[in-house]
Amino acid sequence: MASQNRFFQFIWSKLKGWEGFLFLVLIAVLIWNSSAGTNYLTVLNQVNLFTLSIEKILVVITMAFLIVNGEIDLSVASVMGLSAVTMAYAFNNGVPLWLAIIIGILTGALCGLFNGFWVAVVGINSLIVTLAMLIGFRGFARGIMENNYIGDFPEWFNAIGQKPLWGPIPFGVFLFLALFIIAVIILQNSGFGRRVYVIGSNADVARFSGLKTRKVKLILYMASGVMAAVAGILLSARLGSVRGDLATGFELDIITMVLLGGVSIFGGSGSLFGVFISIILVLNVRNGMGLLMLSEHFQRGVIAILLILSVLGPFIIGRIVEWNKRRRWKVEDQ
Repeated sequence: MASQNRFFQFIWSKLKGWEGFLFLVLIAVLIWNSSAGTNYLTVLNQVNLFTLSIEKILVVITMAFLIVNGEIDLSVASVMGLSAVTMAYAFNNGVPLWLAIIIGILTGALCGLFNGFWVAVVGINSLIVTLAMLIGFRGFARGIMENNYIGDFPEWFNAIGQKPLWGPIPFGVFLFLALFIIAVIILQNSGFGRRVYVIGSNADVARFSGLKTRKVKLILYMASGVMAAVAGILLSARLGSVRGDLATGFELDIITMVLLGGVSIFGGSGSLFGVFISIILVLNVRNGMGLLMLSEHFQRGVIAILLILSVLGPFIIGRIVEWNKRRRWKVEDQ
């Protein structure tokens, strides 16, 4: 009974803040979109929304860890593309597909380690490093593939991304839910998660307190690379082929989902509860724009505006809450 009360108290505390505002916006978007079709709110349609963007929301998990830690990874979409390309290239040159998949995942891990070395060890700003590698990793992917594509994967591989695993739910959705639950446990309820928050709040203080900040950052960047690689390979299975421009532009949606969920761009605050609401919100906003037959370029513009609002919104609400607290304290003092 006590655990249930704590759970409801946690949910209520979240709904009173930015997450509650997001939830109200989500309800409004769902009502608006459902007016365009009677089957919009069905389980099948909502599963389809997740399926069509499952690769992005997988990477959202590790991106949330990085931003809470005070860092960022702009190269995730390029890592997705490069990992998928190395997997496909190896398979096309006679390597068994299971081994080619491992090669693709190792490629992502090495990309993450490369980013992490320059950020955590050398001390270069993560925005600069990952922006450079957004271009660099994509260049390697395009250089390997040129203007060609690789397909003709075995049926079992394509089925991973294209066919339901249970009912209408494909493998990718189950993978996301499992990893998301694990991520919540790690970030919100473990010593490692607390170190992620502390370092994000003030890396210098954390370092002087004896925390191994470099190790934590390296782990997070390697995890980001591995997750991006898994997402890139899953996208290859869903599309049935690989090109050098695979996943181009995905980083915009990924970062927006994290920041819109209330994770501070400056690090040290935010929760995966808000990120989950944000994921559903962005997917439904995207789908609503599709129902209105808006072009992809227009949709990216709207997502860019959401990205700006995701930074300004929590800041403004935080200031309002702080002002309200100070006003109450003054009244009580009188």
